Amino acid sequence: IDHDLADLIEHTMARDPKDRPATTELAHHLRQLTHEHTGAHTQPFDAECPDGTDPQQVSIPKLPVPTRLPEELTSFVGRRSELTAIRNALGAGRLVTLTGIGGVGKTRLALRTASTAQRSFPDGIWLVEFAEIHDPASVVDVVAVTLGIHDHSSGRQQDRVVTALASHTGLLVLDNCEQVIDAVAELVKDILARCPNFRILATSREALSLRGETVIPVYPLSTPADEASPHGSAKSDAVTLFAERAAASVPSFELTDTNSATVAQICERLDGLPLAIELAAARMRALSPEQILQRLTDRFALLTRGRRGAPDRQQTLRWSIGWSHDLCTAEEQQLWGELSLFAGGFELDAAEHVCSDADELLDNLSSLVDKSIVIREEADNVVRFRMLDTVRVYGREKIAATEEFAELQRRHRDWFMKLALDAETEWISPHQLTWSARLHRDITNLRQALEFSLTHADGGALVIAAALRPFWISSGLISVGRRWLDRALDAPGTQPAVQRAKAFYAICTLAAYQGDLAAANARAEQARALDAQQDDPTAHALVSIAAGMTALFSEDSERALADLHDAADGFDALGNLRMHIAALIYLGWAYHQDGQAVEALSVHEKALALAQPHGEYVYRTYTLWSSGIDVWKAGESDRATKFLEDGIRLTRRTDDPVMTFMCLQALSWIFTERGDLHRAAVLMGAADALSRRIGSTPVFFPKLTAYQHEFEDRVRDRLGAKRFGDAHREGCAMTTDAAIACALGETSERPAPAEKNAVTLTKRERQVAELIAEGLTNKAIAGELVISQRTAEGHVDHILTKLGFTSRAQVAAWVAEQRRERGPTDE
Repeated sequence: IDHDLADLIEHTMARDPKDRPATTELAHHLRQLTHEHTGAHTQPFDAECPDGTDPQQVSIPKLPVPTRLPEELTSFVGRRSELTAIRNALGAGRLVTLTGIGGVGKTRLALRTASTAQRSFPDGIWLVEFAEIHDPASVVDVVAVTLGIHDHSSGRQQDRVVTALASHTGLLVLDNCEQVIDAVAELVKDILARCPNFRILATSREALSLRGETVIPVYPLSTPADEASPHGSAKSDAVTLFAERAAASVPSFELTDTNSATVAQICERLDGLPLAIELAAARMRALSPEQILQRLTDRFALLTRGRRGAPDRQQTLRWSIGWSHDLCTAEEQQLWGELSLFAGGFELDAAEHVCSDADELLDNLSSLVDKSIVIREEADNVVRFRMLDTVRVYGREKIAATEEFAELQRRHRDWFMKLALDAETEWISPHQLTWSARLHRDITNLRQALEFSLTHADGGALVIAAALRPFWISSGLISVGRRWLDRALDAPGTQPAVQRAKAFYAICTLAAYQGDLAAANARAEQARALDAQQDDPTAHALVSIAAGMTALFSEDSERALADLHDAADGFDALGNLRMHIAALIYLGWAYHQDGQAVEALSVHEKALALAQPHGEYVYRTYTLWSSGIDVWKAGESDRATKFLEDGIRLTRRTDDPVMTFMCLQALSWIFTERGDLHRAAVLMGAADALSRRIGSTPVFFPKLTAYQHEFEDRVRDRLGAKRFGDAHREGCAMTTDAAIACALGETSERPAPAEKNAVTLTKRERQVAELIAEGLTNKAIAGELVISQRTAEGHVDHILTKLGFTSRAQVAAWVAEQRRERGPTDE
């Protein structure tokens, strides 16, 4: 006996009569099974007339047994969570709409849901396709034909359709509703009101916007994080889809260590969009994965020629996205193109500044979100918008062909220049952390604005890169900032003296922080030459602080004191609070370097007094660290500890790796003097790990390097080499938060990373981790494993994320710990 018949018999013979089906229900199930197993049609019962009229006297259309859903001709990949969500939604409500951009897989997902839910709908499931319907008046007729309603009596066709459904329990799948959305919504509203046992599953690029509707967005398939082993890549639904469709085109194709990284990059470049991936996989008949990846620079030309018999909108990627474009109003199409100028997303204020029709922007943007063109995201109470790269490229193609494109690019650049300048202006304020977070979110747009400015040689890059100086430092992006400043300073064209002086100050600061004193001094000399050619007080003050800070790090105390006094006085006279505080901090360091501890502490207290009322954090950490060092050298250990602990607490909010490193290092010296040797060694390890993350050890006071060597030697001698090494590795393996907590005494002295041992790395990741432990760079790892450098970088990032680490040194320590636990015979 077939399972479905056995289930029905078991149901009919239930022990409790209340659990048995009624006679009419049993008859219905038997008719259904008869048709499914023999193909024979049986006549359903007539619906009852609500007013008691004899059914024979009323024309009530009969519903035929529903036609079968289309057979799946290819494998169904992934979407487990989506299937569960849809089934749950259909169980809880009566209208579920799947929304998403064209080619994301809405239809396939709806059909898979329907095919697995047939038992829940005893009267059947009907599929109605609207893809080729453009006339709203035809919607009801299409539904009637699908339902097999051929009634020629007078009256509204919609009433006949609803009456036919009223007494049945079934599911109506309405596919591709977007182009006749209003007519579909009207019909669905009527069905929901008059057919209590019918449910509707719709697919559309926008919601029907009806009461009781559950909208489930369908997103692209998951893509890998540069996973290079074939087993790891298969965990990504996008890679699995490509592999299966490629094998269908070229049966000999399979994922290997050689091609999996390339396939992963293809899937990521295509946003995990199923249609795009299938079209790319079809190109395997003529191209290798590497060739496909290279040709994705023009994805719309490459991704054509879909499967035979597929609708036009699924034959090429351009048609699919163009279908969505055609469904937009002219105003929405224009906005789509304008928003394509943003890289990595945007916020509403940016769109209002860059886009042309600010008055209608909010309504049109909301409509693009509704139509799945723009994706709305929210994090940390900030709403942000983005487009899939494929959608953005399509819009950019359209807008690039217009006369206003150049002006839009300039408006984009101008907005992000303003953003950088506003952040700089408000850096000394309670909004400092808010600005830092905003700049982080828009780093890709800032990079695009810098590139535009360099291309047009209008000096804009110099303004943006220099304005971001405090952000480059506090965010640990010192190398990034240096590259942009070098490019901007060396670009052709002339810039105002003040802008060049400001850029010289920024580049000197960043180079000196990384210990590249040769580069810092070279730029300082250029700044002095500039100052000699002009008589601008702002430019002079900027050159003075650049030269003075470079002299400070070069241990030329006399010159540093002279220049930094000049700079501090100049900025004070100009009323530039931010630069005045910066000059005072450097001046205090110069006094410290010169052995004038009392003067150093006095200047730092003045800087702290200026910064504190403004709710600023970054400069306060610098002054607290500086004051801590000053009083420690004067023999006031407890007072120094208080300064340093206050400073490191602030770094939790600023996420400043430079000052975190310096506070950890200084506290390790104090703990050494107090005899807290294990904690001192742990903090030394944590500080070393942070310095590697920064890129080099900051050289604020080269003389302090001698202290570090001295205290390391003292701890090693008193603990012994093995105990020191174990504690140092323990610190290296800590997260920054754990290291700060250890320094503040908020955790036990041995915050061993036992939880990291439970983390499972893939075989490839373990290979990469071993090579990291051997000191290999990403480039060397790529050569060793015969993979691309980008893939190697992806592996390293993935390992750091899995283990919760921030540096390669922590990975090396973790590998060493794993080796000790495995023992010498364990591979």
